[in-house]
Amino acid sequence: MIGPRMQQAMNEQIMHETASAYLYFAMAADFHAKGLDGMAQWMKAQAQEELGHALRFFDHIHERGGEVELLAIEKPQKAWDAPLAAFHAAFAHEQFITGKIDELVKIAREENDNAAEIMLQWFVSEQVEEEDSVSKVVTMLEMIGGSGHGLLMADRELGQRVAGPLSTGEEEV
Repeated sequence: MIGPRMQQAMNEQIMHETASAYLYFAMAADFHAKGLDGMAQWMKAQAQEELGHALRFFDHIHERGGEVELLAIEKPQKAWDAPLAAFHAAFAHEQFITGKIDELVKIAREENDNAAEIMLQWFVSEQVEEEDSVSKVVTMLEMIGGSGHGLLMADRELGQRVAGPLSTGEEEV
């Protein structure tokens, strides 16, 4: 059985993961509006991955006899000045999520909740990957600078990212 403190924290994490998806959908919409369909595709794949993360928490709570409570999420920002600004915001957001995962691990340890701690280790590794992938895009866009040709090449490359089916399994989402 999941304890009340962990249940509350995981319900909050469902909200954070869903808000992450909402943020990335907003970025995708902004990129589409600016004709950067490859970057929009990258963000849509990222949003889908975040929804998969929310489902992992959702299922974990239910599997342990808990109750999922869906919390309100805020409306995300609508537009960014440039692709680099959006990816900087995405990187900062992933760092925020990493901090939230670290807090959950701390709670699991304090509550001696071994099941939660084991499940959360997947998220610890996932956040390393999340930060790294966004950081690489930031670095690429910083190198491109104001080059229109470079931006179009980056857009084409980022458009190659494909999201898998929405799932809570161990495979990549």
